[in-house]
Amino acid sequence: MKRKTILKATGITFIISLIILVVLPILFANTITEKVKVLANKKLEGELNFNESDLSFFKHFPSLTLTLHELDLNGSKPYSNKSLVSAKEISFGIDVWSVVFGNQTKIEEIYLEEAKINILVNKKGEANYNIYKSESKDTSTSSESASLKLENIQINNSQLVYNDKSTKILIEAKGFNYKGKGDLLKSNFSLKTSARIDSLNFTYDKSEYLKNKKVKANLITKINTNSLSFIFEKNDLVINKLPVEFTGFFDFLKNGYQMDFKLKTENSDLDDLFSALHAEYVSWMTETKMKGKTSALLTLKGKYIASENLSPELNFNIKVRDGYVKHEKAPYPVEDIYLNLETKLPNLDINQLKIRLDSLYFDVNKNKLSAILISDGFGEQLKIDSKVKSKLDLSFLSNALQIPNFKLAGSLDADIVSKGIYIIKDKKFPVTKGKFELTNGFIQTAYYPKPIQNINLKANLNSPTGDFKDASFVLSPANFTFEGEPFNLNASFINFDDINYEVNAKGTLNVARIYKVFSQKGLDIDGFIKADLSLVGKQSDAISGKYGNLKNSGTLEVKNIKTTSDYLAKPFLIENGVFTFNQDKMNFSNFNGKYGTSDITMNGNLENVINFVLSENQILKGNFNLTSNYLNVNEFIPTITYETDDETEKTEVSGVVQIPTNLNISIQTNAVKTQYDDITIDNLRGNLIIQNGSLQLSNSSMGIIGATAKMDAFYKNEGTQKAYFDYKINASEFDIKRAYNEIKIFREIVTAAENAEGIIGLNYSIKGVLNNQMAPIMPSLEGSGTLSVKKVKMKGFKLLNVVSAKTENPDIKDPDISKVDIKSTIKNNIVTIERFKFKVAGFRLRFEGQTSLDGKLNLKMRIGLPPLGIIGIPIKVLGTQENPDIKLGRKSEDLEETEYVDGVTPPSTTVPVITTPEIQKDSVPNTEPMVPKISNEIPSPQIKNDSIPNNETKVPVEKVE
Repeated sequence: MKRKTILKATGITFIISLIILVVLPILFANTITEKVKVLANKKLEGELNFNESDLSFFKHFPSLTLTLHELDLNGSKPYSNKSLVSAKEISFGIDVWSVVFGNQTKIEEIYLEEAKINILVNKKGEANYNIYKSESKDTSTSSESASLKLENIQINNSQLVYNDKSTKILIEAKGFNYKGKGDLLKSNFSLKTSARIDSLNFTYDKSEYLKNKKVKANLITKINTNSLSFIFEKNDLVINKLPVEFTGFFDFLKNGYQMDFKLKTENSDLDDLFSALHAEYVSWMTETKMKGKTSALLTLKGKYIASENLSPELNFNIKVRDGYVKHEKAPYPVEDIYLNLETKLPNLDINQLKIRLDSLYFDVNKNKLSAILISDGFGEQLKIDSKVKSKLDLSFLSNALQIPNFKLAGSLDADIVSKGIYIIKDKKFPVTKGKFELTNGFIQTAYYPKPIQNINLKANLNSPTGDFKDASFVLSPANFTFEGEPFNLNASFINFDDINYEVNAKGTLNVARIYKVFSQKGLDIDGFIKADLSLVGKQSDAISGKYGNLKNSGTLEVKNIKTTSDYLAKPFLIENGVFTFNQDKMNFSNFNGKYGTSDITMNGNLENVINFVLSENQILKGNFNLTSNYLNVNEFIPTITYETDDETEKTEVSGVVQIPTNLNISIQTNAVKTQYDDITIDNLRGNLIIQNGSLQLSNSSMGIIGATAKMDAFYKNEGTQKAYFDYKINASEFDIKRAYNEIKIFREIVTAAENAEGIIGLNYSIKGVLNNQMAPIMPSLEGSGTLSVKKVKMKGFKLLNVVSAKTENPDIKDPDISKVDIKSTIKNNIVTIERFKFKVAGFRLRFEGQTSLDGKLNLKMRIGLPPLGIIGIPIKVLGTQENPDIKLGRKSEDLEETEYVDGVTPPSTTVPVITTPEIQKDSVPNTEPMVPKISNEIPSPQIKNDSIPNNETKVPVEKVE
């Protein structure tokens, strides 16, 4: 009886449970879906879309699961129109108790199936994953809401892309499977996760470090959501077969990141290490036997703050013991491989590079190489302690390794010992004795079908005392054959303190094809260099002008060679050019180049070339004729490109144009069309001198908006963030209407010219400081000049129109103004307009006063009444250009001047000031000055209704002075 009762109760319970499992999702499907929509709209910034939804206990039993099909969630700005997550389906595991009895529907689990997760970070560090809205101050909850209390996240068979342009890191993961458990609602929680990736690619700065690697990981991560801090407490990874331990932390800072990562593998098998290398070696590994043990450690520690030029320190250490590598086709192995290497790169700065290779050794069929290298620094200062000894038949090494699509041959004999300090400024060289000889060398790769062959290279470096004067370098011979073209070079340099040189070069270098031999990436150049040179002489003879002692001759022909420079924003393409050497001169002929959209043709010569190449702080001199059909000055200005909130790329000026300090060159310029900002200049002619880090344009003429103008200019940068300029222009006649329509800066400053018509002239000079946007710092400007009104018809000039209405004299409205010279000066942010007069329909008008460069007004006007103007009405214009205040009377206070001071942002300047030094009295060179983009126009403010008295009010008058 009891058994029947138990069975009956069990059956009833089962049936009721089954009914609940079936009915409950039907009853609450619409309600829960709606609550999730409300939660998404309330908590997410990104746009969320899905096709359909369903509710079931059977999707992820025993959880009640809401599934959204064909989901797409967009990211946050600046990627609000790009998908962050798209998935075949996303499921939410829901707390049943909260559905039936609670006020809120609690989401405890999330499942993603066949998702594409696309994480994007732009160059400014702005990411698309900031979609979760911060909590509002109103903490009250609604009965129609849902809440997140995540304890489980699962991602199956998905794709993940992490593309961070600020750190130049690209991670692509396919076949991404992830399980994470933890109380994600807490501000501090531990997330236990496991992950499996079928194919992982890791790229840094466009270089691939991992490709198509399988990864397994078990991770424990402590997360603090208040401070956005991640502590990687225990993380065991396997990359292909290589076991790796990963620990550290990562913190988000206000303006960057702070990190401390450690990635290490200890006492691993050598073949496991190779399994984590590039995918192209996988097939090679299957045919290769490897033995030995290896340990490696990679650390990245410090702050990454781009605005403060801070980067973390990178350390990499690797050890290999008892290494052995033998390909199945190789007649002998590479054995006794021993490596102990430590490197440090503080602040990711190559000039601080530290290398400690205290041992490298291997043996190939009794051909041995051993090396020790300890170095500190790079570039102009280097501390070194090195020993290299090798007696190798490179074909033995190539045959032993059997590297796919790579062949190497030749006899390599090296014996180099070097210890000491290399400091250019102190003329110190490490004590060195070394020889390097390669005979009958041969290199062939998969990237080009033909080899570089017949390579013979013999180099000797000797520095017995560590002084420049005792150092010598002899390269004889250095030759090879490529594509049937031989190239031969012999060179010797003795006494680095006063170099006695002898260089002979003959042959053709097909640069593009040689580049192909070593790289499969896109070509940067496509051309050749053809040399037939003989350079013999002594540096001191070149310095002292004893050119008769020099024996420099020959030609150098180049075609389609692309060059880059720290001074230029874009690469310069030399389409063709022939350079002829004659003693200390280098003559240019048929030199054609392109820079961006600009074309340049040059003929002329350079002097002091040999001395410039061989020595520091030498000046390169020259004279050229430059012609161009189109010269785009805007492309010479440094710029940065970033993504805006609407996902479009924007380019803006990021520094001033830099002028090299080691040039003294005169260029006679003739450009048919020149573009600067939005101004098109025709037939620019003048003499351009580059000297002592400055640029000066003199005796120039140009066509602008249909007029001919003369111009002198001076420019000198100081670093990358500021520059001085001095400018003068004299344009006798130009159309004011065309100036307004065609020149943006003229429209912005001379607003009164919108409806004006006629001819004016300009003779003005101005000097000052430019900030890193190549814009003038207004308080720094000093200038003076004259705006000559030849014949101008004023239309819609509000001031005169109001006067016309109040005096009931229509002749004053829209007057014709002729033969008026308006003189002004600029200093300390103030434009002072000298008194000037003109006549209109019997009225005698007079203007004078001040305007500030940030829009403040203090102008005075007098209207002399007919017939002789002895009696007049005084008017003063105060306020600002946006909100002018026009009153009767004469008395007013002068505008406050703003003096330019080093490093202080003037409160009244309209242009943002980048930290710049104070201009001393002699800071800006007193060359012939240059033209302000500043108007001498009288502003056209709106007169208030009560500014001028009505007919019942007595109008104050004054006698003429």
